[in-house]
Amino acid sequence: MKLSIALTLTMAMGASAFAPTMPAKTTTSLNAAEVLSRFDRLKRNYKGPQIVSSTEGLGFTYDDFDKAVAETEYSFNRNDVVKGTIVQYENGGAIVDIGAKASAFLPTQESSLFLAQGASIETTVDLEQELEFQIISEEDENGQLMVSVRRIQYREAWNKVIAQQTEDEVFNAEVVAVNRGGAICLVQGLRAFLPGSHLTGQLPTDELVGQTLPLKFLEVNQEDNKLVVSNRRAVVEQQMSDLSRGDIIPGVVKALKPYGAFVEVGGMSGLLHISQISYDRIEDLEKVLQPGQQVKCMIIDHDKVNGRIALSTKTLEPEPGDMLRDSAKVFELAEQTAKKYHERMEAERKAREEAAKDIVMGLGDSLDDLSSDDLDGEDPLADVSDNLDSLLS
Repeated sequence: MKLSIALTLTMAMGASAFAPTMPAKTTTSLNAAEVLSRFDRLKRNYKGPQIVSSTEGLGFTYDDFDKAVAETEYSFNRNDVVKGTIVQYENGGAIVDIGAKASAFLPTQESSLFLAQGASIETTVDLEQELEFQIISEEDENGQLMVSVRRIQYREAWNKVIAQQTEDEVFNAEVVAVNRGGAICLVQGLRAFLPGSHLTGQLPTDELVGQTLPLKFLEVNQEDNKLVVSNRRAVVEQQMSDLSRGDIIPGVVKALKPYGAFVEVGGMSGLLHISQISYDRIEDLEKVLQPGQQVKCMIIDHDKVNGRIALSTKTLEPEPGDMLRDSAKVFELAEQTAKKYHERMEAERKAREEAAKDIVMGLGDSLDDLSSDDLDGEDPLADVSDNLDSLLS
């Protein structure tokens, strides 16, 4: 029994001695075999396409190109004006290629001289649009510069405004906002103030926004960034060019003063002096005219430079004192009375000319008679001595 057990153990040990030895698998290699797939193994071993390049036939090598790039200076200073191209929109602005090492950034508020409410960078500049930009910052840690279009447009706008002021011509501008003191107009992209007192026939209300008005400059001061315009001055100049002395124009009484009435005629304010209302003396002006009353007046004088007009109704009276008795009759017959007035003035002018001519002719005859007097050839001053002693004796 013991002999058989020992034999069995000996045979088992001998069999294991002759069995091939298998390498032990570590935990790490097993895990790696489980993680890496066939695609991962291929991806790890793939080196990419092999491109064989040659510089034969070229005037430079890659080393020459690297050297040229290293030697190129990208000198951009604050306030420099450079050309660039809008290449991409970003939050709050746009990326601009100006030829620097890094692209420049254009903020939305610097993209235009005037930005309408709610305007975005997409509505202000277009992709691939080439513009001039002013550098307004130094490079940041990434080498990026900040640029502006607004500052270039600002300078150009002031140059145009100064040229317009020199010409002193009427121009049109749009009202973009109103406030208690007046309105804000857009002149060459600049915000100009239009005082309410220089608005003609309108008040500075919201209804004025969007309207285009004729204007002239009142004040232009680039140093203080002050631009003031007038609508009244432009309207007066345009209308004054069509007015002449003796014209009959309709108007509305706006205000009464102790010295007369102010009448609005075609957007202009004319003075109807109390001495020009009637040939008769006026004791109480309010009994003759009332604010808001429609009237007709004759222009007796005007100052086109300052936009002042002097008016008269007494020249339209068919009979002296009619303005006090029946002003409606005076306005109804204004054109007929004015015609008679002009004829009378013309007749008086001709009479004055004839009288002046007669005076001149008479003076000429008198001089001729004086020259023809017989003085017998004697000197009328012959008895007058020029000797100082005789004068003092």
